[in-house]
Amino acid sequence: MTRSLRRSRDVPALVEQARTGDPRAVARLITLVESGDELLPEVAAALAPHAGTAQVVGLTGSPGVGKSTTTNELVRALRAAGHRVGVLAVDPSSPFTGGAILGDRVRMQDHATDPGVYIRSMSSRGHLGGLAAATPQAVRVLEGAGCDVVLVETVGVGQAEVEIASLADTTLVLLAPGMGDAIQAVKAGILEIADIFVVNKADRDGADNTVRDIQGMIALGERGPGEWRPQVVRSVASRAEGIVDIAAAIDKHRRWLVDHGELRRRREARAAAEVEAIVLGVLRERMASLRDGTALGTLAAKVADGSMDPYAASRELLAAIG
Repeated sequence: MTRSLRRSRDVPALVEQARTGDPRAVARLITLVESGDELLPEVAAALAPHAGTAQVVGLTGSPGVGKSTTTNELVRALRAAGHRVGVLAVDPSSPFTGGAILGDRVRMQDHATDPGVYIRSMSSRGHLGGLAAATPQAVRVLEGAGCDVVLVETVGVGQAEVEIASLADTTLVLLAPGMGDAIQAVKAGILEIADIFVVNKADRDGADNTVRDIQGMIALGERGPGEWRPQVVRSVASRAEGIVDIAAAIDKHRRWLVDHGELRRRREARAAAEVEAIVLGVLRERMASLRDGTALGTLAAKVADGSMDPYAASRELLAAIG
């Protein structure tokens, strides 16, 4: 093993370099995370003391609503306020080749030379829910690298894209006039995950109707005293209009999270989801080894011929895994 390769896999050194803002060290750590490297537990242990230091903001919405443009302008506003910013932009991967065109990073070239900004495009690699499987650990890397704010831009897969709510402290749902009925756009879970609605491209006809429809849907929701009421903000991100209002809404939600103890609750829920995902990953690996052997095949044959029910087979398989 060459000296440079050893250095690139020296986890404590990589974390220390990332803490100083070295973009190459950050890139190597995220690559270890994405690849599921055998050093991943060591990476996680080294990053653990730096967890929970960054504000995580998620941006989701259908393709074409302007997520990347809005993210780009939010980075500019956050940098003007003196924040160190990390961006994780998740792009869809091909179901046929597994490849991805990581176009979001191309749209954010304005910040490519800014040492206070780290931008990483990630392929979803077939993971459903709008994120990549490695996104939570990549957030931890950016926290460890000293980012004050981490912006996570999702794939944009539509109404089922709600996984971001379990990762972000604050979730922005972007919509645009002329892209279908606003009620259709916010139903099926999206309404519940949004802390802030952003009606982008608000210079288009129909923007007033979109805002009114969203406000009507919010009004139908039942909320107790002190509960957060989702904000609705207009913007034209391509002209940097409304970005200050979006940043102000994010700050307002952050204060509410802290004042009501919700930030702690959300982060504990995020940690629980991470632990569960790791355990399920280990179980899947063990299942794969059983599938290659005879245990699962024998049980499947018994279920198929009716000599055993699937629940009994599942219990026996879990005993074998354990």
